Amino acid sequence: MGSPGSGTILVERQDRVGCITLNRPHAINAINDAMRQELPAALHALDEDPEVRVILLRGAGPRGFCAGADLKEKRTGESPMAARGPQGRFTWIQSFDRISKPVIVAIHGYCLGGGLEIALACDLRIASPDAVFALPETGLGLIPGGGGTQRLPRIVGLGKALDLLLTGDRIDAGEAYRCGLVSRLASKAEALAAEAGELAMRIAARPPMATRFVKEAARASAELALDEGFRIERDLFALLLSTEDHLEAAGAFREGRAPVFRNR
Repeated sequence: MGSPGSGTILVERQDRVGCITLNRPHAINAINDAMRQELPAALHALDEDPEVRVILLRGAGPRGFCAGADLKEKRTGESPMAARGPQGRFTWIQSFDRISKPVIVAIHGYCLGGGLEIALACDLRIASPDAVFALPETGLGLIPGGGGTQRLPRIVGLGKALDLLLTGDRIDAGEAYRCGLVSRLASKAEALAAEAGELAMRIAARPPMATRFVKEAARASAELALDEGFRIERDLFALLLSTEDHLEAAGAFREGRAPVFRNR
């Protein structure tokens, strides 16, 4: 698969893993209008690709995953009402919420502002030991506008989220791991790409329908009462009972062989 549009986003497929690279290394992959358009399109294309089972997101260049919005980009004026409306410039990040496949983000160096909001929108976050995180928007007289005020408390809890949001303080990878902002740490900076790829491949080797359904059920838990969540879990569990992949997994276990999953 090639790179769509301006080349701000690079897309390729490595076996069953679809890889998206933020490709503005000269600007620490700062988010511009081209990226706001091309990243959702790349996510959608990989989600629709039957050969792809997991999506891996990363940033090009040595300095960082993403330094946030490109403050140097010349933009036409946008009124407060336009920014708040359904076609406002921040709604692009909600495209992550429509992706059924697992999205893993590999984070190195700077992960600030909108870059952190992109990471928060992913399902799994694996960070290099050199990663640095912050939401500095209140220092600019703003608040995070790409989901940071909503996703961060759901991931790290309200107290820690308010600490980070109110102060704009930067935290290192170790602190991010301790508070649950990232789910995994790479063993060393040079190993991030390999370890993120290995994680993606391990998940991609599992039955893809079960992978999508468990993501759907777990994500629903943040929005639903417990009884309603149980109902969704039971419904999805029941749907999987008669799938070919479930029967193949059971048969392979009995026969002592590796299963072959066909997404059926």
